[in-house]
Amino acid sequence: MTRVASTAVLFLALVCATTPAFAQPLQAGGSARVVHVVDGDTVILDEAIEGSKRVRLVGIQAPKLPLGRKNFKVWPLAGEAKTALEKMILGKHVTLQFGTTHMDRHGRLLAHLYTGAGDWVQGGLLRAGMARVYSFPDNRALIADMLALEGQARQARRGIWENAFYAVRSFAKVDRLIGTFQLVEGVVVDAQTVRNMTYLNFTTDWRTDFTVSIDKRTLKSFTVLGLDPLTLKGRKVRVRGWIKKRNGPMIKLSHPEQIEIVVQ
Repeated sequence: MTRVASTAVLFLALVCATTPAFAQPLQAGGSARVVHVVDGDTVILDEAIEGSKRVRLVGIQAPKLPLGRKNFKVWPLAGEAKTALEKMILGKHVTLQFGTTHMDRHGRLLAHLYTGAGDWVQGGLLRAGMARVYSFPDNRALIADMLALEGQARQARRGIWENAFYAVRSFAKVDRLIGTFQLVEGVVVDAQTVRNMTYLNFTTDWRTDFTVSIDKRTLKSFTVLGLDPLTLKGRKVRVRGWIKKRNGPMIKLSHPEQIEIVVQ
């Protein structure tokens, strides 16, 4: 990895090592055979585990297929990501490992998958550039490892990282990307807490610029790790999440691992 990528991941690795949440091992979830690959991050098992046969590979987001959604445009490399997953595990037995939350609201199991040889499926997809890290506050295990693998693939321009659709965006060019999941980079010009919300602004015009927001509840998870977002003023950061519109474009953080410090 380059110095930029390795430093960002090192920051998160040190953070993860200091909190009990990451010291807890994943929970064993049994094993089953994969009989169908829906897309690059969803599979169907031959028998139910905890009441469901459908598994969403937790912690990653592969390029999306329409899957019956009307007027949904196929994301670039969606077919390739599905094929890559099929080659890894279709027809094979996999072992499931769970984090904090075992199932989503759609009834899909949220699990890390391991092959019979012990290979980590999420890791393999990230290493090949067939997915990007997509984490949640209730399933934060292994994020540092996943970010490291994503960073290696991005630096090598493997898979999706060679396609402009998945490029890391400049903070100044995201106003037309409202409603999409993006990785955004820029230098924090100002950082302040107003009432119960902390804001990271990337220009002096907070009414129209790209902003990162952190509510009081989420801020506690930063505090547990000994992190203060206000100290990011003047630092270059990479933020990942869904871009919404509030004044200008905004990403609202739900957990600390959505933001990385990038050393120039």
